Amino acid sequence: MKIEIRGAERLSFRERQVVTLKEMGYSTDRVAKQLNLSPSTVSTLYSRARTKGYEVVIVIPGQNLALFGIDEEEEVKQ
Repeated sequence: MKIEIRGAERLSFRERQVVTLKEMGYSTDRVAKQLNLSPSTVSTLYSRARTKGYEVVIVIPGQNLALFGIDEEEEVKQ
């Protein structure tokens, strides 16, 4: 699985870190601990990032979802 943040260029480095972890499902407390920040700072950074606008896209290769057999996947690539 790969996460892509569209519009990340509008976010600061710390906002990108917070957004990435929050969008992966981590709690505010866990993000704060991971980044050595207070929970209120994490909340502020996340809120600020949301106002700047971004879009999170999750890219999941088809073989990870077992949607294609080996032969079918090769046909799709051609």
